[in-house]
Amino acid sequence: MAEEKYNRKNPAVKRILQEVKEMQENPSDDFMSLPLEENIFEWQFAIRGPPDTEFEGGIYHGRIQLPAEYPFKPPAFMLLTPNGRFETQTKICLSISNYHPEHWQPSWSVRTALMALITFMPTSPNGALGSLDYPKEERRGLAAKSREAAPKFGTPERQRVIDEIHEYMLSKVHSVPQLKSPEPTGSPTVDGEENSQERLQNGSASDGEEPQDQVVANYTEVPEVPLNPNSNPNPILTSTTSEAPARDLSNQSLQRSQTREQKPADDRLFTWAAIGLTIAIVVLLLKKFIKSSGYGAPLFMDGS
Repeated sequence: MAEEKYNRKNPAVKRILQEVKEMQENPSDDFMSLPLEENIFEWQFAIRGPPDTEFEGGIYHGRIQLPAEYPFKPPAFMLLTPNGRFETQTKICLSISNYHPEHWQPSWSVRTALMALITFMPTSPNGALGSLDYPKEERRGLAAKSREAAPKFGTPERQRVIDEIHEYMLSKVHSVPQLKSPEPTGSPTVDGEENSQERLQNGSASDGEEPQDQVVANYTEVPEVPLNPNSNPNPILTSTTSEAPARDLSNQSLQRSQTREQKPADDRLFTWAAIGLTIAIVVLLLKKFIKSSGYGAPLFMDGS
């Protein structure tokens, strides 16, 4: 590094050179960061995805731009590796970045900022600038892809530093964990299916309500019936419900026919009784009329 072109009495230069030395003497397995030789205010870095998250095993490269007033003003960060949490080549909004200078403390360093960035990876973006919210499956895919090659960015010197950092992180970061395939759900046995069919035909289960998965299995095994407006919409229940209603309908029709047969006979009997009663009344009235007029005595006497 051409340190001679920088004023070592400058507070920012002095602080940056101290941090470079500290990084070299105390390397970390979680991240690596180096400044450019041509500009110590620009750093390239890479962090590994935090364990037990969808980022685990990933290697995420980025760029840090330190201000001339560093460490009294915060740095700016951007990610170069697609990750599903932060946009690439876009300054990201974090409490440790230049978007929130009120939160920055001069005692913090590049090391502190990188450790905080790892912590921020699995958190919710909450709509922050430069943030993304990809599904976990996509983030896992990007984590695996991030190991294949370092991103291409900037000048040959930048690329050389990026490649050097990538090789170091590959030696420290474990591979992306394999996703566990979901265990196949158990399907009902043949005996279980036959028993469930019998219980369904009998109308009830002997041990209480039938499990829902068996009921679904029974319904799916019924062959398709062509759509017909006159057909039964529920073929499963045909054998258990069609006979009883048929018997009830036949009994009702028989009773109605017997009622219709008895009703005309009763009406005729009532009519003849009414006629007979009317004739009797007329005869009585006629007798009284004849008797009162005096013409009927000889007539009735001759006929007696």
